[in-house]
Amino acid sequence: MNANILAIILVALPAAAAALLGFSLWGRRGLSEAAYSRITAAAFIGVLGCALGLIAALVHYGPTQAVTLVGHWFEVGEYHFDWLLVADRLSIPFALFCGLLVGVIGAFSRRYLHREPGYFRFYFLLALFGAGVELVVMAGNLDLIFIGWEIVGLTSALLIAFFHERRRPVENGFRAFVTYRLCDVGLLAATVWTHHIVGSTELVATSGPWGGFPVPQSSFDVTLIGLLLLWATMGKSAQVPLGGWLPRAMEGPTPSSAIFYGAISIHLGPYLLLRAAPILEASTIVSVAVVAVGSITALHATFVGRVQTDIKSALAYASMTQVGLIFVEIGLGLRYLALIHIVGHAALRSLQILRSPSLLHDHHHLEQAMGSVLPATGGHIERLIPQRLQPWLYRHALERGYFDNVLRDWVVGTFVRFFRALDGADQRFTAWIAGQSGQPGQPGQLERRKNNAARTGGQS
Repeated sequence: MNANILAIILVALPAAAAALLGFSLWGRRGLSEAAYSRITAAAFIGVLGCALGLIAALVHYGPTQAVTLVGHWFEVGEYHFDWLLVADRLSIPFALFCGLLVGVIGAFSRRYLHREPGYFRFYFLLALFGAGVELVVMAGNLDLIFIGWEIVGLTSALLIAFFHERRRPVENGFRAFVTYRLCDVGLLAATVWTHHIVGSTELVATSGPWGGFPVPQSSFDVTLIGLLLLWATMGKSAQVPLGGWLPRAMEGPTPSSAIFYGAISIHLGPYLLLRAAPILEASTIVSVAVVAVGSITALHATFVGRVQTDIKSALAYASMTQVGLIFVEIGLGLRYLALIHIVGHAALRSLQILRSPSLLHDHHHLEQAMGSVLPATGGHIERLIPQRLQPWLYRHALERGYFDNVLRDWVVGTFVRFFRALDGADQRFTAWIAGQSGQPGQPGQLERRKNNAARTGGQS
């Protein structure tokens, strides 16, 4: 089969499955649990087949990439938006691996979430997530990457808040959603600026096996676009100082935690940086920034993860550590090492998170088999740290680096206080205009009545 047709089918199958499940939920057609899981499984088995077919086609015919123009979305002046797919040595392994993992999680969840009230909603969001991931991976321009990027972020937040009858999952889902939105501004701005400077955001290589990225002539523009893309990846991949949402994301179902924060979603940031490798090569500032962010995140998550008292939080910080190291590898130009690291870490971490509910049980069985308590690990870290610094570092780890407090009190708190002050000034000015007070800035008549009622116990 033609490589172009295979690329289209690869992206269309998960989208069709999500649409079918979504219309079933909307129309309340009453499909069974088995039907939902089979539709999802069939879609991602098809993705695996298409990815293997693309590998065979590229090996047989010899090109380093297959570019598929699906159609034009719109065109205004020099700006145009094409539905463009690219299959190359970077996108095909990701597409194959992501399809395999989503399929495995779908099969695992059939028993894990059996008779769960949100069973059908979970499979719809899982299929929609798979569609968004495959779109990001196979996208041939930044415009399509942004669409898939937003789909992944939306499904992530909705699955964190899956158990919406409790307050905490909803709060944590909202926190992740806000973090995504703030950082997605970087990807949107980079896309718009690249269109403005270069005229196109196509990721089609003129030479080399990794695909291309439109690199501006000006060093300022290169650095600006690179830093904007780095900002976007910091939110998606939970890098310092924006990683506080990741351990809270474990409020969602265990299968979604495995597929999002152990395997796929958290690695989309490194994937975008691999796509933007020409930008990193053209700007030393961006490369150094990527290495710095990854190094600080890896150190921070290593220490914080060692004081966590629950297995899911410990695994969340372990994921953050490894993704930080992947950032370092990408910043140093070690692309193939980063790709192998992503695949290995995603497979291992997703398995660990899936097994996390049974980990304590397995731990007890292992101790019984050994006849003794398991030895402590990580003693080499304590030996490397001076004794006088260990209490400070322990408190730093317990407080998760104080990043959450700084963001809440200084950043978010400042904005909240500012807008509350504006709201109060607007209310007082409106009351003054309406003649309910003598001067702006003084309490109006309605406000004085409320104060008098409060002092007299509500009696008028």
